Amino acid sequence: MVHDIALQLQTIYAELLDRAQAAAFEESFADQGTFVAKSVKGRRYWYLQSVSGGRKQQRYAGPETPELLERIALHREHRDDARERRALVATLVRSAHLPRPAAAAGPVLAALAQAGVFRLRGVLVGTVAYQSYAAMLGVRLPQSTLLTADIDIAQDRAISVAVGDRIESLLDVLRRADPAFQPVPLPRRSLAATSYAAPDVRVEFLTPNRGRNSDAPTPLPALGTHGQQLRFLDFLIRDPEPAVVLHGPGIPVLVPAPQRYALHKLIVAQRRAVASTAKARKDLAQAEALIDVLARRRPHELRDAWDEARSRGRKWREHLAKGLDLIAPEARAAIGMPV
Repeated sequence: MVHDIALQLQTIYAELLDRAQAAAFEESFADQGTFVAKSVKGRRYWYLQSVSGGRKQQRYAGPETPELLERIALHREHRDDARERRALVATLVRSAHLPRPAAAAGPVLAALAQAGVFRLRGVLVGTVAYQSYAAMLGVRLPQSTLLTADIDIAQDRAISVAVGDRIESLLDVLRRADPAFQPVPLPRRSLAATSYAAPDVRVEFLTPNRGRNSDAPTPLPALGTHGQQLRFLDFLIRDPEPAVVLHGPGIPVLVPAPQRYALHKLIVAQRRAVASTAKARKDLAQAEALIDVLARRRPHELRDAWDEARSRGRKWREHLAKGLDLIAPEARAAIGMPV
């Protein structure tokens, strides 16, 4: 019975995801033009090429996948089905009691998605991403109903440069959702900003730190902002997955693969200054919940992510071991892998 309900939820969610992605694709590429591909380091990337004012312009569509090729083939045949998508969202929220974002966060996420933040491979991380795993995995996750008005978006700087495209003014995008948005001043003299706040919501941009430890803001040209550098973030946002945030007719986003999210939480929880802080407890609770589900639903993906994290070196193995010591014995047993 429980399995049947989970399967039904995942079927509804899969339909919503497909419809939301199709609608977003049509909206992003409503202009006249031709889709063209570029090959970079053995992989193909697609762009919509058009001419404006005698100048050739290209808009980034994404890396080549079977799904993207199908979207391109069916371009301009999609019909607007916002009403049907709203009904699917309502079913998942009201009947299945799956989580939706805080009221202040929903319109901001919608504005960011419409502007192309996720099309340009920005990745939604943090609690709002965790909420999306409930529908993705067909389960009710502990703490997923906790509401937060914090929106965290990560992007690799190399990707931000390589896509060769950018959104319009980020502040203009945010102010369409809430006119009160302002850049948050950094604690030192700098024209850069990594976060933006309105009275009821805050948006922060992050990027991996792969070199020396530094808190200097790093430019993310595709998003028209800077990102705060964080360790271990590259592991989290590698190979993100499409998801839908349950707001309005559904907001298509990119989120970390859930197995990467779980293991990343193990690492960052024990690295906080005081392991008993509320944030560390939340990190551990989310890691435990996902590990329990993934051990049953995605055991091979969980093992692959675990092996990759361990292969990154002695420090990574130490952090994983310390993280395991902080979670419940049942979750440690669910991992079932050597440290």
